[in-house]
Amino acid sequence: MSNVDQSLDGLSQKEKEKLKELMEKDAKSERHLNRPWTLLVALLSAAMVLVYFYGAGVAPLSIQYHLGVYVLITFVLVFLLYPAGQSQAARIGAAVLAGVVGSVLVSSFVVYDSPTAFYQQVQMFKETLEFDGWAVAWEQDLDRLHYFVLAIFPLAAVVRFLDLWMEKNAPNSPSASDLFLALAIGAAVVYWIHQFEQLNYRAGAENELDMLISLVGILLSLEVCRRVLGWSITLIGLGMLAFGLFGPYLPELFAHRGFSLDRLATSLFLTTNGLFGVMASVLATYVILFIFFGAFLQKSGAGQFFIDLPLALAGRSTGGPAKVAVLSSALFGSVSGSAIANTVSSGAFTIPMMKRAGFKPHVAGGIEPAASIGGMFLPPIMGAGGFLMAELTGTPYSTIMLLSIGPAILYFLSIYFMVHFEAKKQGLVGIQGEEIPHWKQVLKSGWYFALPLIIITILLLTGRSAGNAAFWATLSCIAVSWVQKETRMGPKEIWEAILLGARNTLVVGATMGVIGVIVGVISLTGMGLKFSDLIISLAGGSLIIALVLIALASLVLGMGVPVTAAYLIVAVLAVPALGEFGVAVIAAHMIVYWLSQDSNITPPVCVAAYAGAAIAGSDPWKTGWTAFKFAKMLYVMPMLFAFVPAILMDGSFTEIAQAYFSATLGTIAFGAFAMGYLRRTTTWVEWILLGVGTFLLYWPSLYTDAAGLGIIALVWFLQGRASGSPQGVAQPTR
Repeated sequence: MSNVDQSLDGLSQKEKEKLKELMEKDAKSERHLNRPWTLLVALLSAAMVLVYFYGAGVAPLSIQYHLGVYVLITFVLVFLLYPAGQSQAARIGAAVLAGVVGSVLVSSFVVYDSPTAFYQQVQMFKETLEFDGWAVAWEQDLDRLHYFVLAIFPLAAVVRFLDLWMEKNAPNSPSASDLFLALAIGAAVVYWIHQFEQLNYRAGAENELDMLISLVGILLSLEVCRRVLGWSITLIGLGMLAFGLFGPYLPELFAHRGFSLDRLATSLFLTTNGLFGVMASVLATYVILFIFFGAFLQKSGAGQFFIDLPLALAGRSTGGPAKVAVLSSALFGSVSGSAIANTVSSGAFTIPMMKRAGFKPHVAGGIEPAASIGGMFLPPIMGAGGFLMAELTGTPYSTIMLLSIGPAILYFLSIYFMVHFEAKKQGLVGIQGEEIPHWKQVLKSGWYFALPLIIITILLLTGRSAGNAAFWATLSCIAVSWVQKETRMGPKEIWEAILLGARNTLVVGATMGVIGVIVGVISLTGMGLKFSDLIISLAGGSLIIALVLIALASLVLGMGVPVTAAYLIVAVLAVPALGEFGVAVIAAHMIVYWLSQDSNITPPVCVAAYAGAAIAGSDPWKTGWTAFKFAKMLYVMPMLFAFVPAILMDGSFTEIAQAYFSATLGTIAFGAFAMGYLRRTTTWVEWILLGVGTFLLYWPSLYTDAAGLGIIALVWFLQGRASGSPQGVAQPTR
């Protein structure tokens, strides 16, 4: 929360507290460490930034260091910064978890001769239990393991006593259980780094120590996710582990041969198909460098320019403050890559301004998050999802950027015109009585703040790697900050940007363990193909029904999973099904990626909308549905991806031009249709006609465009002839 406090200076204390409570529910609040621990966290954060800047700008890192260092520092920082929880049950649970890990160590090196001997005894117990039953296993083998079981509780008691002592005497320090678990996960990751080449050689024939390390590593990676993101996504990870273990006992539709815990653990921790798989690779290769870039750009003073330019361009037009919110969200979102961060950073300024202009609080609070999620589609950053898409499809990120620009512009265009028609309906004008500088003056005084974005885009389009482009763009942020004396980044500001960037990576980095489990189990069990068959059979050969089913699956999954994780999971499951319907791979991924964003603005979760509601002082539920109304383009674009390949540059120049010409006309008409307003509020007949005209305009053909324009012109003519004020006509319920 500390990194957005400066953006909230205009809010009342009550609004700040409400927003802080909401954001802490979304990502568990960090503890405020005292100086020795603050220094350790700072050094680890700086090490992360320097290692990956070196890898991106000087010399590439070996894969084990490239992946391992990020996982190591992220997981250790989580245990240092995020407490086990506020409840006594959570704190006792952390002590018990430390007791389990401690008992594994004691059994491996004290009770038994080695970890190998201990694990062999565990295997003997499992085999006896499986073939001879519990009674025989208890009699023959459990007595040899009772030291392991009995050691858990005294060790947990000791850890809990130390936790209580540290809570009393050093309240702003990590607890004893935190430190022990941080050392344990650190040791497990260091083992993976050190043994990387040997693990590849003995893949499928892992030794007992490999298996013990894997079990501890998976267990603690789930705890990392729970601390940062709560139980919802962690339970999904545990459910997937159970799915992998109990495959033979599941209903026929989901049944598989099942895997032992050893097999699951080694596959998910030691190989690059689980914890160190696609999510870790994308985060370490692309995302953290762009998060660092965003942090440096924020510290360079560019944020005010991203507000002033939209204000100068659209502030005095109809519904000007809301249009400023749309444009500023596009600029903020293109570098933040986070809908919630975008809502808070931009919304702290735009939402009060919209309220002053006459927008109802729930409308002001809904427009900002609806616009903010557009940053996930707009290059150069697009959140983590764009990089994941590049990794999953084998497509260069520069190509993903080029394909995404047009759809992203259409998304912002749709909200822009919805805002315009909403303002017309309510009789709202632009900002009055406030001095707004001319856009030429704003550009003249701050144009150089756009240079980092231009640099990163040019480097990507000329074939530089995403990491290298982020490296040079980050350095350019320091350079542009020196143009004005008040924004200059000295050692203090650079250090703060490093710490801010490292902290910002933790929320997404904490998902690596659970996402590795989910994707790894899906791969092991072949569940992706079964899910694909299920969608195809339920859809009955209809692509539209298949899209609806995928949208529902994405919405439900998004209620407990961050949007990037939701995209990755649904992509693994649903993209093969869309391929069966003839949808191109890149189009299928775009469909899933767009649909995965809806949980940010669709109740009951809609965290971005709740953040907007907290700033606006409006009802969260009502604000969420209002945000959904303004973000309807989320469901239109996937339809275009599926049925109009040219919208993703798949076709001749003429086909692409026609597709975008039609889509632009359709988007403008869609704004009027969605708001139920053209020259005045529509009647039911006019609204239906607008819907038909919008559909015809979206279809890329000169004939359908002509017919659609004709229908829109008819509605315009009918509304011009009708008498009465805009408020005099009943608005249809939609």
